[in-house]
Amino acid sequence: MQKKSPNQIDRHIGSRVRARRIMLGMSQERLADALGLTFQQVQKYEKGVNRIGASRLLHIAGILDVNIEFFFGGIPGFQAGGFADDGLMAEFLTSSESNRLVRGFVRLKDDEARRKVSDLVDWLVASS
Repeated sequence: MQKKSPNQIDRHIGSRVRARRIMLGMSQERLADALGLTFQQVQKYEKGVNRIGASRLLHIAGILDVNIEFFFGGIPGFQAGGFADDGLMAEFLTSSESNRLVRGFVRLKDDEARRKVSDLVDWLVASS
């Protein structure tokens, strides 16, 4: 039996693993340790070079504190419970600016400051 090679969906799932890991501020090494793997294996998963098996994906979902459906969000034709803007969220999380923005936003401890940042973003979108 020939081993299947990764495809576009495998790459999409890997990018969602990476996006969520980054959103949590987790390193590849930390995720690898939690999975009992090397960080190189995590890199291969995130790039879609290696496929992620179902049981391993479920384990990753638990570590990253998301429903397993999160990894399938944004795949054309896939409907699952979750955010209506999953594709938009995936695009944001994989952009170069998102890491800095999310880290800064999470560090804001004042709810009022967070509201003001959100209001600023809404204003910028409306005026562009």
